[in-house]
Amino acid sequence: MSVLRTFLHGQTDPSACLTSAKVDSYGFERPEDFDYASYEAFFSRYLVVLTRRAIKWSKLLKGNKSIQKSLKVKRYIRKGIPNEHRALIWMIVSGAQANMEQNPGYYHTLLEGEKNDKLVEAIKTDMNRTFPDNVKFRKTADPCLQHTLYNVLVAYGHHNKAVGYCQGMNFIAGYLILITKNEEESFWLLDALIGRILPDYYSPAMLGLKTDQEVLGELVKMKVPAVAELMERHGVMWTLVVSRWFICLFIDILPVETVLRIWDCLFYEGSKIIFRVALTLIKQHQAFILEATNFPDICDKFKQITKGTFVTECHSFMQKIFTDPGSLSMATINKLRETCREKVLSQG
Repeated sequence: MSVLRTFLHGQTDPSACLTSAKVDSYGFERPEDFDYASYEAFFSRYLVVLTRRAIKWSKLLKGNKSIQKSLKVKRYIRKGIPNEHRALIWMIVSGAQANMEQNPGYYHTLLEGEKNDKLVEAIKTDMNRTFPDNVKFRKTADPCLQHTLYNVLVAYGHHNKAVGYCQGMNFIAGYLILITKNEEESFWLLDALIGRILPDYYSPAMLGLKTDQEVLGELVKMKVPAVAELMERHGVMWTLVVSRWFICLFIDILPVETVLRIWDCLFYEGSKIIFRVALTLIKQHQAFILEATNFPDICDKFKQITKGTFVTECHSFMQKIFTDPGSLSMATINKLRETCREKVLSQG
């Protein structure tokens, strides 16, 4: 039972995750139209996978708090990190652990230092807008994670003044807090994402974000040309249909468990994972997208492809992202980034 408990996020009764719970184990309220029956069918199958992975991870770690990057570790991460080890593995493979250890007390110094009033006000404004459907972020919760979220965002805004605070960071920091249950670790993981893994996504000009949306467009031209042609014919810019995929790293787009599985790989393999996920969603639903006959129809199709069994079945979905898009090297992405960045800059 202890192995199952690893994956049930502190819940000892598997049925609590499977059937009648109105709130999931991360604190998110399930929507009115939540399909409990199909979720139970999926989760009962997934538990078998989770149990097997938990045993393998326990053997790999052998009670250690450290891990070396290797092909074996990469393979294990692609198959999912047990929730009990997730924070530790994210911290190590992202470089956040090393940064935290090299800068003892730095996070608390940021919190105790002088504050930028404009930054603080912007963060405060977004507090109640962050996960209104999550009971742990409500003011009535005890403890209320809004306070933790506020601290992490204020500290980060003063640490990285070039970025400060940008909408979208609140959701990412919120997820990090739910997984690590640790303020300082969430800060350093946010730094790993914004400072290193996602190139220039959240700076005021959002040059990196705009560039990567163009890069996706180029990759779709190469790998799913019929969809690229449809977008062009109807004058639909990629930013209209995928900007939230990039800004929020699929939070509130895909199911929680699927997002966490994507992030497992994102922390280890970097930003190319975002392209793999996006290409898989588009390629898998190519015929459905091509049914669109006008601009609003295309936008609607892109909302629909992020729902349903294909994305809920996170284990098979994650296998698909490494097969469906075919070869996708960082060298290819970086080359496309160079040309796309020039294009974005020339457009002003």
